[in-house]
Amino acid sequence: MPFRIAAITDEFSPDDLDRALDAMAGVGMTGAELRVVSGRNMIDLSDAEVDAARTAVEARGMTVISLASPLLKCVLPDSPPLDTRVQHDVFGSPYTIEDQPRLTRRAFEVAERLGAGIIRVFSYWRTVEPEACFDGVASALHELAEEAARRGVVIGLENEHACNVGTGGETGALLARIDHPSVQVVWDPANAFILGEVPYPGGYASIPADRIGHVHAKDCHVRDNKPVWGAVGEMGVDWRGQIAALRDDGYTGWISLETHWTGPAGDKFEGSVICGRNLRELAGA
Repeated sequence: MPFRIAAITDEFSPDDLDRALDAMAGVGMTGAELRVVSGRNMIDLSDAEVDAARTAVEARGMTVISLASPLLKCVLPDSPPLDTRVQHDVFGSPYTIEDQPRLTRRAFEVAERLGAGIIRVFSYWRTVEPEACFDGVASALHELAEEAARRGVVIGLENEHACNVGTGGETGALLARIDHPSVQVVWDPANAFILGEVPYPGGYASIPADRIGHVHAKDCHVRDNKPVWGAVGEMGVDWRGQIAALRDDGYTGWISLETHWTGPAGDKFEGSVICGRNLRELAGA
């Protein structure tokens, strides 16, 4: 059976949601993740703007599957020094630890208005000793998960190369500290690859298959510890092997494009269209 495919809409256009959704529908996507709309992070939109975004998605027969929030994308207090080798991408969300209670309340409100079943979160900006932060990450996730359970949504922890949980191995180690049904993984093989892990089969094998609730797709080579982004399925990640393994392991969720590639001749919109077509073929959609 084919996997359902989706995308983070601002990878097609951060300013024009209609243009993004039309292009996504054109390559066969039926799901949308919302992060930046009209040049602003979803957390910062008004209720009316959130409702309009949902209406635009559903008008095309698509579903909002995730709020790609910036929760826990900040410095963990009293943590080791930050790892300066990684780039800390904020995507319109330059928040601090003091902002987290307000952002958390708003994230749950926005997810409910969108009908999104997943709230994507992180593990604080990456330090020189990631595992020293795992207790703090697990504690924060547990609090989020308790509220998520009350509201009927899932907290999706993304392995992010710029955060403390970046590889499959780190993801597995963190999950061993928090066994909560409302915490699942947003598995991103390319993020693990940037940190020097072979994401499939190595990193993927470190994560219990039943804890993967969502998958992000992008692709790159790594040069001097930095990603060189390109078309999905044409770079360094074994996407064919990874998708086959997901199918064999009974994964039934979405595979969602997070392009990052600037595209041919710097045209990121066209790059996202190319990646979307590639993802459709890889996913059998």
